[in-house]
Amino acid sequence: QTVVQGIILLPLRAICITFIVLLAWLVASIATFYQPRRGLLPLEGWRRRMIQTTLSGLTRTAYFIMGFQVRVKGKVASLPEAPIFVAAPHSSFFDAIICALTGMPSIVSRAENLSTPVFGTILSSLQPVAVSRQDPDSRKNTVAEITRRALSRGQWPQVI
Repeated sequence: QTVVQGIILLPLRAICITFIVLLAWLVASIATFYQPRRGLLPLEGWRRRMIQTTLSGLTRTAYFIMGFQVRVKGKVASLPEAPIFVAAPHSSFFDAIICALTGMPSIVSRAENLSTPVFGTILSSLQPVAVSRQDPDSRKNTVAEITRRALSRGQWPQVI
């Protein structure tokens, strides 16, 4: 009976997750469409709210479909309390759960990830701090950008 359930549930879950990822790509595309000075200025207004609410909800739904139910104990630190939010060790797809639970903050990511089809668009909508592994000054530039965003007094979202 468990094998039969798996044969039915696995493709059903895969179809639902594919639909959610494509819907997230559409939302990210709309939120960042014709954004002037992309990456230099923070998303504001409806664009930021769309990313925070819709992408967060879609991410949580995808994890629920995969069988993960996450409960937050305590209170998530707000932007004024913690402009930089540290999550460690960040080595798996579970990092997306943290992003969804904290309102889709900016993340630090490899620059190469931004060119990935579908996921690159979703990642770009989070306004990541891109780290280039080919640039010898990348580490210094990354620290400077994180500091600039942290000291922006709420203009930029939290950085994770």
